[in-house]
Amino acid sequence: MSDPIKHECGLAFIRLRKPFSHYQQKYGTALWGLNKLYLLMEKQHNRGQDGAGIATVKLNVEPGYPFMNRLRSNKPQAIADIFQQIGSEVSELEKYHPQIKHQPGLLKGHLKFLGELMIGHLRYGTQGKNKVEYCHPFINRDTIPARNLALAGNFNIVNADDLYTAIGKEPLESVRFSDLAAMIELMHTKLCEVDERSPEQMDISEVLKQTLPMLDGGFFVGGATGSGIGFLFRDAHGIRPAYYYIDDEVIVGASERSAIRTCFNVGENEVQELMPGQALIVDAEGKIDRLQILEPKTRLACSFERIYFSRGSDEKIYQERLALGYNLSEQVLDSIDHDLKNTKFSFIPNTAEVAFYGLLKGMEDYLNRVKVERILSWGKDFDEEKLREMITRKIRIEKIAIKDVKMRTFITEDASRNEMVQHVYDVTYGTIRSGEDTLVVIDDSIVRGTTLRESIIRMLSRLNPKRIVVVSSCPQIRYPDCYGIDMSKMGDFIAFNAAVSLTKKKGYNGLMNELLDRCRALEAAGALDTVNVVKEFYGHFTTDELSAEIAALITPVGCTIPITVIFQNIENLHKSCPNNRGDWYFTGNYPTSGGNRVVNRAFVNYMEGRNERGY
Repeated sequence: MSDPIKHECGLAFIRLRKPFSHYQQKYGTALWGLNKLYLLMEKQHNRGQDGAGIATVKLNVEPGYPFMNRLRSNKPQAIADIFQQIGSEVSELEKYHPQIKHQPGLLKGHLKFLGELMIGHLRYGTQGKNKVEYCHPFINRDTIPARNLALAGNFNIVNADDLYTAIGKEPLESVRFSDLAAMIELMHTKLCEVDERSPEQMDISEVLKQTLPMLDGGFFVGGATGSGIGFLFRDAHGIRPAYYYIDDEVIVGASERSAIRTCFNVGENEVQELMPGQALIVDAEGKIDRLQILEPKTRLACSFERIYFSRGSDEKIYQERLALGYNLSEQVLDSIDHDLKNTKFSFIPNTAEVAFYGLLKGMEDYLNRVKVERILSWGKDFDEEKLREMITRKIRIEKIAIKDVKMRTFITEDASRNEMVQHVYDVTYGTIRSGEDTLVVIDDSIVRGTTLRESIIRMLSRLNPKRIVVVSSCPQIRYPDCYGIDMSKMGDFIAFNAAVSLTKKKGYNGLMNELLDRCRALEAAGALDTVNVVKEFYGHFTTDELSAEIAALITPVGCTIPITVIFQNIENLHKSCPNNRGDWYFTGNYPTSGGNRVVNRAFVNYMEGRNERGY
């Protein structure tokens, strides 16, 4: 994606099933679990650029000694910062106990973060300020160990205010904009109630059964109690990804399958998916339960996550991204009039690269069909030179766009900043026949279109191609997200702005005000979540009309080179990502009623000139 937006967080969960002496003897270190937590977080670092945090629980601790500890950081290298602090603590202990690393029991007693139950989190904020107070895990403490609760997750909840109302509490000012704060207050309230009814016999499944039905959103959450209960749970639609692995040494949970496979060197089939509405619970003795807490609903795992955000080292994701590119082949061929001889293909770095390989395969398959047909049509009317020329034809590819190191916008003047932004990308000169070649470049998605207009198209136009065709591996992003990705303002979407522009050009006077009045009426009736009003707005335009208008909007001022934009269609999106059919970004078909409320509020905010979130 050329436009920077904020995305999902990442979760890491580890529960050791053996005493620390086992890991000392087998792996040479009692810190094996902490090392694995570090690796599991680093392998998901794409999910956390705003901060990171860990919480650990020590089992079987004598009364009066700390049993739950937390460490968070919002420094630029947050994961490294956290584990460097832990490393410094180990080094300090070694000054007084040189052999302490070889004495697991002593090390557990003195090293704050050496616990059997560990939660790690990588924050990519969608709400709240970029302050360490907003980094997960959150902890609610109590003098009774079972009532201490730590939570972290990858989610957005759109009804946080309702949760506070349900338990009769007001949010703390320091975390007012955190939906995790609302979730942990709700869950902690129910936790205390359950513990009060059955002291020393905490039933965490009962807590989950009481709280999860109240959450409107997409979520994958990990938690721990001070008494040593660990748990993972997922939303009923499976919107956010959730995976786990179990053997006789460890129980692991993570947001990415490939992270678990890499860290623990296990096969694909050994890593399981936590299914929609399920919870995985491990008690203080290590007993495991997999429970269906929520009735599973239509599986709508996020497709945009597969397109852009997840690590491509997962073999299924890799194949899906190839398919996204391949399934665009016919549209691209039609756009260039099947003229491969005068077309160069490339991609926008970096996540579009795999889709580019898929598109290239589609072009090669077409070219090979043409070769066979042409050769067969010759009969015997050919010589060696003619045959060689035909069979050696290739798709013309180049790495044309290059993403430079991040440019610091230390210059504040708008004109100067724009000049700097233009140079975020560079091009490989001499790769295009000036005025002759059509240049086809594939991007994973087009959200705002700002970087395309201000940087990429400007730089590509310096090569003077005959035409530039920008291909998006995902459909037009028309609607806000409220389940994890920070896209909640209508005015941010190039597709919406294209629709607004077409409204003016077509003379649809009053249309947007009519829809605004409908939204206000629905809100007054308490029914804002019953229907997506913005769907009607887009219904006045065809996909091709919007694509053409988007092309006009991303064309820089003064650029005379024709720009065409091609988007993936919904049918091929589902064909490419058959198990991740969450497509509300593109269709407006939200899996929960809260989605309708968010999109309608986002539209109202736009119409009233408020640059505010839709939730």
